[in-house]
Amino acid sequence: MKTRIKEFRAKYDLTQAELAKKVGVRRETILFVERGEYNPSLLLANKIAKVLNTKIDELFIFDENWNDLLKE
Repeated sequence: MKTRIKEFRAKYDLTQAELAKKVGVRRETILFVERGEYNPSLLLANKIAKVLNTKIDELFIFDENWNDLLKE
């Protein structure tokens, strides 16, 4: 899954560490989510979206292959 977290962090001048502290996770978690290496829980995605003053669907971009995975 692709994200726009880095873009929104820049808008609010937040580091990964600052965002992580605000949502209650380690900086590495934010790093992995930004890179698309970790899919956050709905709860974490919601916390990140709230801190960045946006909606989950504006922050996370689901891969087109996602529907194919669900069909398997």
